[in-house]
Amino acid sequence: MQHESTPSVTRRTAAALLVAAFGALGASLAMAQDSYPQRPIRVIVPYAPGGLPDSVIRRVGPLMEKELGQTVVVDNKPGANGVVAAQSLLSAPNDGYTLIFSDSAFLNITPLIMKSLPYDVNKDFTPVAVAAKAPNFLAVNKDVPVKNLAEFTQLVRSKPNALSCGSSGVGTLHHLTLETMKRKLNLDVEHVPFRGSGQSVPAMIGGQTQCTVAALPSLAGHAAAGNARIIGVAASKPSPLAPEAAPMFPAADNMEYSFLLGFVGRPGMPAAVSNRISTALTNAMKDPEIVTALRRMGVEPTPGNAGAFTTALRADAEQLRAAAKLANLQAE
Repeated sequence: MQHESTPSVTRRTAAALLVAAFGALGASLAMAQDSYPQRPIRVIVPYAPGGLPDSVIRRVGPLMEKELGQTVVVDNKPGANGVVAAQSLLSAPNDGYTLIFSDSAFLNITPLIMKSLPYDVNKDFTPVAVAAKAPNFLAVNKDVPVKNLAEFTQLVRSKPNALSCGSSGVGTLHHLTLETMKRKLNLDVEHVPFRGSGQSVPAMIGGQTQCTVAALPSLAGHAAAGNARIIGVAASKPSPLAPEAAPMFPAADNMEYSFLLGFVGRPGMPAAVSNRISTALTNAMKDPEIVTALRRMGVEPTPGNAGAFTTALRADAEQLRAAAKLANLQAE
């Protein structure tokens, strides 16, 4: 004998099945996330070996491996201002086993200088964890008659456009830092772009320019030898990496022009996986030898989770867009 199901029974049955299905799915996802990682993690670096992001991840990676129980495989994919690395990430499965470790220029400067990108940096990537920051500094050569930022400011104002200041190239963070410094300190100096700090710093030391903006590793040796003086840091607060360098921006502005170093993945990555990477990175950064090694590279450890990295990147992007307008920078 056949009986018809009442609507209430049908609804109750469907609801029970739905709850059971979601429960099973949730349990399965939780198990997968709790056991992550189960195989090596590929970390793409958008630069050639020896660059700052590459050096940092190769130093921190082995300690992360101890935390994660799996190998961290560094895969250098330089080219096209990070586009090659980005496409490699986007073509990989979105399972947390392929990440990018880079500086913030990859996300925040490339869109300012390249008009047509094969991806949307705001939609196709998600911050996973921040590792550290590398501040930029202002240095003068030994023949410039100033000992500090205040004296430099007075000298430049007394001789508008008499001094020239180098950068690592048009549209680089060093260039945008310089343009912001000129506006904030009301300075008229001629910008001379070079092809990288490997050219701009020697040009300053040799007297072709009088000052330059660069990262600490490019300047520290020359300063120690007495051929340059590091007089300013591109921030509103002093840097422990070079306490003698005065902040170039007012404290109230809360500004900082640094390379932010961290992990980037694709949207939709499970939060538990992202947290696993962040925790492993934070614990690795507690090692005193790592802290010392990074500071020698001109890098200040600032480990944080996805939220912290997202906040820092947004503030950085806003500053850089404003600086690009000051520099009349046009994407090509």
